[in-house]
Amino acid sequence: MLVTGLEILSRARKQGYGVGAFNTNNMEITQAILEAAEAKRSPVILALSEGALKYGGRELTTMVREAARDARVPVAVHLDHGSSYETVLRALRYGFTSVMIDKSGEDFETNVRETRRVVEAAHAVGASVEAELGRLAGIEEHVAVDEKDALLTNPREAQVFVEQTGIDFLAVAIGTSHGPYKGKGRPFIDHERLMKIAGLLGADYPLVLHGASGVPQELVQRFRAAGGEIGDAHGIAPEDIQKAIAEGIAKINTDTDLRLAFTTRVREVLNDDPKVFDPRKILGPAREEMHKVVEARMDLFGSSGKA
Repeated sequence: MLVTGLEILSRARKQGYGVGAFNTNNMEITQAILEAAEAKRSPVILALSEGALKYGGRELTTMVREAARDARVPVAVHLDHGSSYETVLRALRYGFTSVMIDKSGEDFETNVRETRRVVEAAHAVGASVEAELGRLAGIEEHVAVDEKDALLTNPREAQVFVEQTGIDFLAVAIGTSHGPYKGKGRPFIDHERLMKIAGLLGADYPLVLHGASGVPQELVQRFRAAGGEIGDAHGIAPEDIQKAIAEGIAKINTDTDLRLAFTTRVREVLNDDPKVFDPRKILGPAREEMHKVVEARMDLFGSSGKA
């Protein structure tokens, strides 16, 4: 069933579990996410970036929205990292039930002003709004931030930002980063900062963790074994995810893990059978691999059985 992001995240925050926002770019990814959600009886958020909109166009968004509507669990269709007011309006016209406006690269006043415009438009049609304060390192579609330019969220600014914009949930920068390269060894997560932000915004306010993929080492090893090249890839530790959920995180973004699962399985299939050229025999196993990843994430977040 198609619902708003706030409907899903308000309940999650109050009951102390997290909900995965999984990025999709095609039919197989969408099916893997929704089939896993139904198998686990978990609410879920289907996230589409600007890159996904450019890649799949209206055909992709229509397919995703219809699949979400027909699902037997609560599903929100969410714009991830919308860079402009115009992009948000486009997503709303496409029937998205949740949108993110990302002006975190601008000064505080500009971020507030542009985010408030989006809130007015989205709330007018019943959609939820996410915004970001602080900057995550790494690469996320059109957003590229060097580590030296990353900026952690200031708790007091977060309180003012939420009050002045009226957003429904806030993405915070607490040490995570986009992509598979999150530093050497276990990435540092600023749990103390997160608790301060949550304390100022209130016990029921949903917070969002971007750059939260686990980057399973088993998949990394299989990717390399199948001929893939990937550097010193590390994800966010499961214990840090669960601790962050207890401290106020309600929405956990996951993209890299699905990309890694998809590409690893495609490489394996092609290596195992050089004669295969039926797309279904290539993409089907990749869909199954992503399904496993999504189910594991839902168990980790505590959302299994909550639909």
